[in-house]
Amino acid sequence: MKLYHGRPESSTGRLDKEMRVYDLLDSLSIPYERTDHAAAMTMEDCLEIDRILEVIICKNLFLCNRQKTKYYLLMMPGDKVFKTKDLSAQIGSSRLSFAGAEDMEAFLNITPGAVSIMGLMNDRDNRVQLLIDRPVMESEMLGCHPCVNTSSLRMKTRDMLDLFLPAVHHEAIMVDLPDYAP
Repeated sequence: MKLYHGRPESSTGRLDKEMRVYDLLDSLSIPYERTDHAAAMTMEDCLEIDRILEVIICKNLFLCNRQKTKYYLLMMPGDKVFKTKDLSAQIGSSRLSFAGAEDMEAFLNITPGAVSIMGLMNDRDNRVQLLIDRPVMESEMLGCHPCVNTSSLRMKTRDMLDLFLPAVHHEAIMVDLPDYAP
């Protein structure tokens, strides 16, 4: 793996949704670095990517309430344990569960393994609420996928919060998830 500054030189072999991420970031003058890699389906797959980007790739969870009337994208440190009860209490939503792949594709135009904050650019109806765990919100740099899990990006967290989110008409809610001893 190699670290590149900015978008790929060619769109050959790349999905349109990935290229649209680069177009949006470039139009917002958000600098980013990128690495290409084999499909990363798990947090374990991201360990080498983390090393190249010198950032921890976030665990991104796509969640919904029992009635499937509210959807959430949770960004948290990849090595943190997630328990739904901790989040449910903070956001006032009982019975959170993982949303299905069909909803992920319908709302964010992404598939399992590629869940990312960048998918919010496809949520034009603002059906998904972004939740960010405090350590991610307070980190200097952020790692994420560009709507595909064969590339990863690194950018400043402030750029994501101050430029990207307003451009895609979303706001983040900060949550405090507990750290559980391993």
